[in-house]
Amino acid sequence: MCGACSAHVDGELKRTCQVSCSEATGKDITTVEGLPTKVAEALKTAWLELDVAQCGYCQTGMIMAAADLLKNNGNPTDEEINDAMNKNVCRCGTYGRIRKAIHLAATRL
Repeated sequence: MCGACSAHVDGELKRTCQVSCSEATGKDITTVEGLPTKVAEALKTAWLELDVAQCGYCQTGMIMAAADLLKNNGNPTDEEINDAMNKNVCRCGTYGRIRKAIHLAATRL
């Protein structure tokens, strides 16, 4: 329920803890390491520049959710970002910096 395990399964954002092995068989699964270079670079650079991460627990899930959002919406509003990210839990509460990083990454894409 935290979203930390998020990955793209056949292009759709999924919580991998809720996907059985039989459901995943034969699917195209993309983790943060396999994100398209342009998207990954924009998000990771923005994350670093704005010091988003603190403990790091949620970062993979947050970046995967942000990549999914930017794939479908190249210029999201704060409300759209909040809606897209609301299923991911950040224990440190860096939601404001996450939102800013997504805006920054969107401008670079």
